[in-house]
Amino acid sequence: MGATAPRTHRTQRGGTAVTDADQADQVRSDAVEAALGKLDLDTKARLLAGQDMWSLPAVPGIGLKSLVMSDGPIGVRGVRWTADDPSIALPSPTALAAAWDPALARRAGRLLAQEARRKGVHVLLAPTVNLHRSPLGGRHFECYSEDPYLTGAIGSGYVNGVQEGGVATTVKHFVGNDAETERFTVDSVIAPRPLRELYLAPFEAIVANAHPWGIMTAYNQVNGTTMTEHTHLVNEVLRAEWGFEGYNVSDWMAARSTTGDILGGLDVAMPGPTTVYGAPLAEAVRAGEVPESAVDDAVRNVLRLAARVGILEGAPAAVAEPPAPIDGQALAREIAARGFVLVRNEGALPLDPGAGRTVALIGAAARDARVLGGGSATVFPERVVSPLDGLTGALPDGALTFAVGADPSGELSPADKGFQLRAICRDASGAVLGEGSLPTGQVQWIGDDLPEGAAYETMASIEVTGTFLPRESGEHAFGTRGLGAFALAVGGRPLWEGVQQMGDEADPFEAFFGAPSERARIALTAGEPVEVSLTFQVPDTSALPLKAIMFSLLHLGPQRDADELIAEAVEAARAADTAVVVVATTERVESEGFDRKDLALPGRQDDLVRAVAAVNPNTVVVVNAGSPVELPWREDVAAVLLTWFPGQEGGAALADVLLGDAEPGGRLPTTWPAELADAPVTEVTPAEGRLEYREGLFIGYRAYEARGAVPAFPFGHGLGYTDWAYESLEATATTARVRVTNTGTRPGREVVQVYLAPVADAVERPASWLAAFAGVEAGPGESVEVEIALPARAFEIWDEAAGGWQRVGGTYEVRAAHSHGDTRLTATLDVA
Repeated sequence: MGATAPRTHRTQRGGTAVTDADQADQVRSDAVEAALGKLDLDTKARLLAGQDMWSLPAVPGIGLKSLVMSDGPIGVRGVRWTADDPSIALPSPTALAAAWDPALARRAGRLLAQEARRKGVHVLLAPTVNLHRSPLGGRHFECYSEDPYLTGAIGSGYVNGVQEGGVATTVKHFVGNDAETERFTVDSVIAPRPLRELYLAPFEAIVANAHPWGIMTAYNQVNGTTMTEHTHLVNEVLRAEWGFEGYNVSDWMAARSTTGDILGGLDVAMPGPTTVYGAPLAEAVRAGEVPESAVDDAVRNVLRLAARVGILEGAPAAVAEPPAPIDGQALAREIAARGFVLVRNEGALPLDPGAGRTVALIGAAARDARVLGGGSATVFPERVVSPLDGLTGALPDGALTFAVGADPSGELSPADKGFQLRAICRDASGAVLGEGSLPTGQVQWIGDDLPEGAAYETMASIEVTGTFLPRESGEHAFGTRGLGAFALAVGGRPLWEGVQQMGDEADPFEAFFGAPSERARIALTAGEPVEVSLTFQVPDTSALPLKAIMFSLLHLGPQRDADELIAEAVEAARAADTAVVVVATTERVESEGFDRKDLALPGRQDDLVRAVAAVNPNTVVVVNAGSPVELPWREDVAAVLLTWFPGQEGGAALADVLLGDAEPGGRLPTTWPAELADAPVTEVTPAEGRLEYREGLFIGYRAYEARGAVPAFPFGHGLGYTDWAYESLEATATTARVRVTNTGTRPGREVVQVYLAPVADAVERPASWLAAFAGVEAGPGESVEVEIALPARAFEIWDEAAGGWQRVGGTYEVRAAHSHGDTRLTATLDVA
């Protein structure tokens, strides 16, 4: 079990110790079998198909309630995409992984379980443990790392935490979904060794160490077989070899074959009600195409999950009492600071808080921060603390000035700042059916996620309407994104009416989050509110397998001359003791549904940083991006702090770190290239439907070392506010004992990283790899010794010819390191 009640009582039965947990498992198992025995074929088949977007049907006759699922991984949205029920928004998975702390990930998981229970959610569709194979992967902010061991460790902590709260996890996307281009159909061609040693490894570790209650199979194929039908990887590897006993759910709309999916080990096809399971599955059994035992196995897995989360009558929930309540805002702030990675610091940080010291805060992203990634990971927090908010609250009056400097995109984006919007649903006669608030100009209703009273069958139009209070005078642009017929009006004036047709987008997320369309411009005055209205004609959705309505009202404020904005920022920086420049990516750069084209910061942000650094030697650059970007000016500034997508409390955490109230605790979970051309893997676009993983074992730091290349910042790199001396290293085949001393003047935390490097290798392997790590804390002048277990798998390779894992003996150099590029101590170890 991944989570049990904290109290365990042992009794003796037939010479074997039996725990309360064992007894509860048996009661659940008995309840599952009893319930299964009462079901007819049609009910069993129906139970394996979503009844709607987010849930499975209830079966009152066996005491089964409806099982509810919801997206994560940084929050729990619930079954409706609405701000009316806000969610805690934690930092991005890359930020959580950057803390290199499975215990912190476990606490994050417990908070998310608390959120799930509050929203009536039984299953969290997270974590995402695909690897950072290429920095161009558009969804990498939602994954942890380029390294399988670090990914497995953070993922295990997260899963354990969520399930300790009595909520199931769904580890995804199994497997080979490491890019977004053609993700529904791409065939990821991966040789057996890298498949096992890299891409399957995090899933295997999480199954072994956290016992997840769910796995989500991916859209893509692996080596010619669609993952929902992949009997080898699902039935033979995941279940038989690893012992996974949870339920296996498809990614949404990934299930395409009734017989192929059920025989391939897929338990649940989502969403519904139109799926390849349900009635088609019952018919396949009656036609002799599928044995009913296969259906029984899948239903048993679903009922076991229901028993664990407490919605099957007669079965005790796996967690009788959830953990103590957690302060979500406080934990979000802590995780953000712990995940910030200080990659450069020439004495600029922490800032001197002395009287009279001034700070110029620069960058559009400092005012309008991007706190989370785009796509299904999106949630709506109750509040967002921007860098401007955080520093304004932390610095004395008069110490802070702000200048926009440069806009990251210059493109229209969903109406947000200054807008107060609602969506009104009407029938063909114009009568109001229902309405609801909108956090931004995005309407994103999927399945039954509609305002109360509205229905697809009766809706004829949706009007996004409300007021806009401009922050700036000048020409404002308005536009749309989405497919269909629109009518736009501002200030009571009709501005545009027309139809947007489908372009070349193959992915619905790309159509929704892709290129915006400008429709009209109108002069507005700062501080004078105007009425806005965008009316959308609802198309016929009756023939669609998934009913959904997705469109946006877009806005872009007055665009001043870029050179003038940079000049203003330069003058602000010249007059201040320290300049803090916030640069960022946008939703058009990093989001679900498409991959990145390059690693450049959008807009004139590089020019802004260079101009500011030229006049202020104490220039600190804060990088608000979920994954690597090029930083061509990195050696021309005093400090560079990576904040990822920092969650709702990011601005408060930034003030904590910049002013020295908290240490930037992060280490890089993925290598940052100096430029895209240096990255080992830059191909994410399939050729004739196939994406060849030609690099084999050599991704990330493993590839840099093999090529003798030097990245901008190596894997594991990160600076704190103190210094550490590595004093001793003792290694055996099972442990590494490392002693370190804090030689600085402040308390701090160090992540001791242990790498293995074979001295002479008879097999092809990377020159070194991460074997283990541990975090240690010490005050000034204090020493601490940590014993770090070395897993047996660190010395093994996958030998396809031998049919399994093989230990590779010989001489190894054990490296105790501050990062992959900064080895502090070595020891030689002979392994049999």
